[in-house]
Amino acid sequence: MTFAVNPPIQQKPLSVDEFLARYGDDNRYELIDGEVFDLEPTGPHEEVAAFITAKLCVQIDQASSPWFVLQRGLLRPAGTAMTAFRPDVAVVDRDELTQEPLWADQSILTLGSSIKFVAEVVSSNWQNDYARKAEDYAVLGIPEYWIADYAGLGGTRHIGRPKRPTLSICTLMDGEYAIQQLRGNQRVISPTFPDLNLTAEQVLKAGRL
Repeated sequence: MTFAVNPPIQQKPLSVDEFLARYGDDNRYELIDGEVFDLEPTGPHEEVAAFITAKLCVQIDQASSPWFVLQRGLLRPAGTAMTAFRPDVAVVDRDELTQEPLWADQSILTLGSSIKFVAEVVSSNWQNDYARKAEDYAVLGIPEYWIADYAGLGGTRHIGRPKRPTLSICTLMDGEYAIQQLRGNQRVISPTFPDLNLTAEQVLKAGRL
C-alpha cells in the first residue's frame, strides 16, 4: 500500500496569532514554521491515540499523580512566533501550570517543564514526527516521546527496510533522545510509566490482537 506525503496547506506563512484566529477552534491543524499542516485524524489514528491515553490514565490514577492527559491541546514553545504543535497525547504536570502564561484562558502550553510525556501517532506527514518534533521536544526537555507508526509510514532511515509498524520510544539523555524501536511482542519499557504492561503490537493495534 502506498501513502502519499501531504504537503502543508498552501498559503502565506502565518504567525501563531493568525493561526489561532483562523484555526484555533479546529484541532485538526497545527502550525510549523508558519505552515499549516493537516493532522489527518483517521479512524485508526484516533484509535491508537485513544488506546495510549486510556493506558496512561490508569497509570496516573493508580499513582495518585498530579498529572493528566491532554489531547489535542497546543504546545507553543516560548520564544517562537510561527510554531504551535498539537501533540496527539501529552501528559501534563498540573503543579507546573501556575508558570504557564496562557493556560488560564486557553488550552495552550509554552513550557517543556509542564509536559512529562508526549506521543505522536504517525500519519502521512511522518517527517514532522520523526525529525522536527523529535528535535524540538528534546530542546524543550520533554523526558519521553513516543512515535507510534502503526502503518509503517516512516522513511527507511527511521524504521528500516522492509518498513513495518514500529513504536519508537525516545528517552531524553544529555539533551538528546536515545531511541529504542519496538515491534511485535517486544515489551514497552517506559521510564515515565515503569508499571506499564504493554507490547509494541498492543499499542500499534490499539489493543486489537
